[in-house]
Formats: sequence, structure tokens, C-alpha cells
Amino acid sequence: MKRIYLVSLLLAISLQAYTQEIYYVFQDITSKNIKTGAERIELYLPYIKHKKVAVCTNHTGMIGSKHLVDSLLSLHIEITKIFSPEHGFRGEAEAGKRVNHSVDKQTGIPIVSLYGQHKKPDSNDLKNVNIILFDIQDVGARFYTYISTLHYIMEAAAEHNIPVIVLDRPNPNGYWVDGPVLEKKHTSFVGMHPVPIVHGMTIGEYAKMINGEQWLADGKKCLLQVVPMKGYHHTFRYQLPIHPSPNLSSMTAIYLYPTLCLLEGTPLSIGRGTDKPFCIVGYPNLPIGNYTFTPKDIPNVATNVPCKNKKCTGYDLTTLGNMIMKNKNFINVDIIIELYNNFPDKNNFFTPFFDKLAGSDTLRKQIIAGKSAEEIRESWKEELNQFKLIRKKYLLYGDFE
Repeated sequence: MKRIYLVSLLLAISLQAYTQEIYYVFQDITSKNIKTGAERIELYLPYIKHKKVAVCTNHTGMIGSKHLVDSLLSLHIEITKIFSPEHGFRGEAEAGKRVNHSVDKQTGIPIVSLYGQHKKPDSNDLKNVNIILFDIQDVGARFYTYISTLHYIMEAAAEHNIPVIVLDRPNPNGYWVDGPVLEKKHTSFVGMHPVPIVHGMTIGEYAKMINGEQWLADGKKCLLQVVPMKGYHHTFRYQLPIHPSPNLSSMTAIYLYPTLCLLEGTPLSIGRGTDKPFCIVGYPNLPIGNYTFTPKDIPNVATNVPCKNKKCTGYDLTTLGNMIMKNKNFINVDIIIELYNNFPDKNNFFTPFFDKLAGSDTLRKQIIAGKSAEEIRESWKEELNQFKLIRKKYLLYGDFE
């Protein structure tokens, strides 16, 4: 009998389970419905006037159609430095690509790259800096590295007694919490804190948690202030006006990212080098799925991609992302198990990077041992409940539960 198409099965089960409760709880919103921290310039302008300001930001740091840096310069604020995260200040570098220090061509301001070997500002970087503004759009996943850059900004600021102001922005995955909690021995730049894969917090709330839980080196705390948004709630599904990075080019990709990024710790393609990154998954001659695609290098977006120039067979998860995961989202362990069970060489399915992304070796071992998705999800419950208690202490907005 022909195998039932996995995505159709998941759609049927999930829609039956969740349709009655979700459509009256969550609400799609856009930038027109709220005011971001950056837009509430009257709240932080008094703190940066007559100061030498460093801004940690990228292409997402917009106030309407104008960048934060340009807006501040028009108000005669002295910006002495720009700190840029992964993908660079203008957001044009692909994932993992080294971004060098430079000078912004439009403003002439020095840019210090905080990606690669130089992740944390040093004393030289902080010369002529009295205060740091942080304004970057996050997507709410532990392995999305903007929160790691936030950590190092706060840590350097604490060591040099420099205040940090975080201009808060919505979390497009801020309406759910799920996944295994990171174990300390698996700490890396794609996971620095003991939080689940999806933490359900805005970047401002997350900064408060870093400080409050004393996760900075030596338990230090930075002089932190968060400029909150106006009109935001954790039941909102925020539609991003700007792609936060080159390969998260759709809201579908952002909803699927917490699941599919785990598969970057395998040989599979998750669509880098196609027009559907983080929306499709496959591998050459995979015996399941009916969707085919061929990843290719795309300059400045995706190069040296997995399965480059090879025809892959697998799944297009667009329907799953649009119809279910945006409404009742979850780490979709089922599909990872299905892909593992049908991979031609199980001994080489997982790479060492998988454990870094998962935050422990437990998930990998559970899948290899044949645990069901239900058993795996059940094993997360206690730590998730403990994390939710910590999370509640730092929320600035109404919650989804």
C-alpha cells in the first residue's frame, strides 16, 4: 500500500485537534498595529542627547521607512560606532559568512562586526562610547544568533559600566514556547542560555531575563533599560515588514524555522539555494515525499549549500507552515523522525552540529532509540514548565496562556 503522504496526515490530525480553539485566540498584526520601541523615540532621546552613542543594529532597525541610524543623525545624535551582528549591518551576508569591520558608505560611521572570531566588543571597540542602543528584529528561536550578540553586548557593557538601551520589537514566534531546554555543556553561539528552542519572548524581555538570571560572565548585570512597544500582546502573530536574514524570506519560513533549523545538523537540504528556504526538505533519492528540487548557489544568499546541484526528493511544508504552525505551533519532531527512519545511511544522518542546535544529545539519542514524537515531547514537559515560571518574571506584555 502506498505510504500516506506525511504532510497530509499531519495536516488532518492537527487541524482536527486545533481548529476549534485557535482562530479566536490569535490575531495577525502588522507594523501598523503597534509602535515598536524604536518608534517611541521620545522615551529614549533624553538618555542619548549629548552622549557618544554606539548602535547595535542591522537592516531591520527601521522607524517606518527610515533607518534608526539615519533618524538619530537627523536629530543631531552623535553616533560614534555601529555594531553589526551575523549577516552584517545592511543584512546582505549569508548565514555563517565572515563579515569584516568596515565603514558605512552612507554615513561614514565605523562598523564593528560582532560575528566570526570577534563576537564581543573589546575595550578598543568601546572607546568614545557612553551608551549603547540595541535594535534588531529577532525571530524567537534559541539558535538564531541575534540573541547571542545581545548577550555579548550586555556583557561587554557590564564590564565597562556602559548603559544599554534595548528598543523592543515583536517576536513573530512570541505566541508559543516549545522544545528541549539547552544543557550548559552544549553552550555555543547558537545556544548560550538554558532556554527551550522557542522561548516566546521579545528581545527586550529576553534581555531582562539575561540580566535577571545573571547569565552574563561572573554573574554581572549591565545597566539595562528596555523601551517597550505600545499595543503588543503575546497572542499576536506579527507579520514582519522586512526579512530578518537572507534565508528567512517569508513568514512561512519563520514559522517552520524552529523545526527545520534542527535539520541543518544533518546532510539534508532545507531549501537553502532555492526560492523556498526553510520551507522544503529533501535529499537525493529519498524514498519518501513527492516534491523535488535542486539546490544551487545563490550569491550573497546561499553558497556551498547542502546537496548542491543534486536533485532532491522530499516535502514542501508550505501548507503545514501556513495552515497549522502559524496557529498552534510546535517543534515538529514527527517529520524529523520520519526523515531519519527513511534516510539511506542512518549512521551518518546526524552531524555533531545537531546536538548544538538541539541543546543536548538527548533528542538525537531518543530518535535513534526509536522513541515516538509523543514520548519525546513528554520528556520536555517538566523543564518547559520550569522555564515558563522563569519567563513569566520578565514579561512586559500580556501572555498567550
